[in-house]
Amino acid sequence: MNVPFLDLQRQYAQIKSEIDGAIQRVVDRQFFILGEELASFETEFASYLGTEYVVGVGSGTDALMLALRALGIGTGDEVITQPNSFIATTLAITEIGATPVFVDIDSDTYQIDVRQIESKITKKTKAILPVHIYGAPCEIDTLMGIAKKHHLFVVEDACQAHGATYHGKKVGTFGDVSAFSFYPGKNLGAYGDGGALCTDNPEIYAKLLKLRNYGQSRKYFHDEIGINTRLDEIQAAVLRVKLKYLDEWNDKRNLIAQEYRDKLTNVHTQQLIEGAKSNHHIFIVQVSKRDGLLDLLKQHGIHALIHYPIPIHLQKCYTHLDYMTGKFPVTELLSAEALSLPIFPELLADEIAYVIKTLNGISFNHQS
Repeated sequence: MNVPFLDLQRQYAQIKSEIDGAIQRVVDRQFFILGEELASFETEFASYLGTEYVVGVGSGTDALMLALRALGIGTGDEVITQPNSFIATTLAITEIGATPVFVDIDSDTYQIDVRQIESKITKKTKAILPVHIYGAPCEIDTLMGIAKKHHLFVVEDACQAHGATYHGKKVGTFGDVSAFSFYPGKNLGAYGDGGALCTDNPEIYAKLLKLRNYGQSRKYFHDEIGINTRLDEIQAAVLRVKLKYLDEWNDKRNLIAQEYRDKLTNVHTQQLIEGAKSNHHIFIVQVSKRDGLLDLLKQHGIHALIHYPIPIHLQKCYTHLDYMTGKFPVTELLSAEALSLPIFPELLADEIAYVIKTLNGISFNHQS
């Protein structure tokens, strides 16, 4: 059997007529940037999240960067974040000239360890940037309390967490501003790059609208030093179709995740905090001799991946930050032992059973 990590063709086959019609609608209209599709998607996504404002941009990375810029964060400022994420989380901080200050993660939830945050706060700290890692909510209520106590901004990296909730409230709606990615492989994925920000603050919203569009208040009048990062009309049209199915798809991912948790043995899985509902964008198992297991799964036709093999603080581009191996032991252990199993709504029952049977049948003591 061949079990893919992700198969977007299966998803497309189910909604082909709607997707094709949405794209054709944009082509027929011949209006491709900052048009009706984007305005409608922003309204619909804001309603889905339960937030006042959404601003569509070109990528999740741009969303994170503009979030920090809109809060006035820049050179000389520090932003507290975590080292177990895709590098875009930290790139957004360094792109605006600020300094990332890393906090290790909890060994069960893989989320930023809120118990360590206050020890990292200095006079230069301006914001906390937590990641709802793998689509599971972090301890956002505790984190918001810390931020309020120390008068800090909170930027939520919800780039993996579309539809995830904490006590029934959508993640991305707790902080001052949050960022989402619509990379094609995300639970809510476009057919190219895309991203969005959400906020309840009208002043932040107004600034984001300028920053994404060359800093313009109106055409050729530039109030800010902005950039060109607009979610285009075709991507917005695709996302409008997919948004209608997001909760259904997330529910199917939850069922698969629960089956993995119930039936897999000899592995450690990500634990959820009380009151959290993950969208299970990524399903992590933590095992010793991970690389050997990865090879064995491939031999059995199971396509697993690694998220992420090198922690951000040990990436070559950040050697100037002087973070040495051993500084964040939980993150470093996870990077050596984490394996991501296939999980997507269209995964078939016999494929799920095959993954479980194969993984349970492998003797971990004999992995190379």
